[in-house]
Amino acid sequence: MEYILAIDPGREKNGVAVVSAAGQVLCQSVVETGRLVAHLKELLARHAVTVIVIGNRTGGRKLSQHLRALGLEENRAIVSVDEDYSTEEGRRLYWRENPPRGLRRFLPTSLQVPPRPIDDYVARILAARYLALKPAAGEKTES
Repeated sequence: MEYILAIDPGREKNGVAVVSAAGQVLCQSVVETGRLVAHLKELLARHAVTVIVIGNRTGGRKLSQHLRALGLEENRAIVSVDEDYSTEEGRRLYWRENPPRGLRRFLPTSLQVPPRPIDDYVARILAARYLALKPAAGEKTES
């Protein structure tokens, strides 16, 4: 089974998610930038990750270079994925999985701010984007 480690890089905090090739979420979290590398090492030791997906915006290129310098890409591909509108998609995913309760349920979620950072949901969106671009098993690609 192939597992994807998706990262939504940020200046202060980062969204991280481990997702199977079938789209099943194994874990997700929001991690402070200072603790990111240690957290990634833990996840890589725990899961058979074959691909590391990194958002291409804030700090994405720098993070890719840093992970390569640390040797974390060993036996893994590091892939950059387009982050356009991923925050909006992550917010919709958050509200779909955590619908508002009480009186807040009468307000449109487009007018509400999630009660916690949603960077981990954005990381899940990045993993889904990678999976959508990847050819299915057995599918031929053009040469």
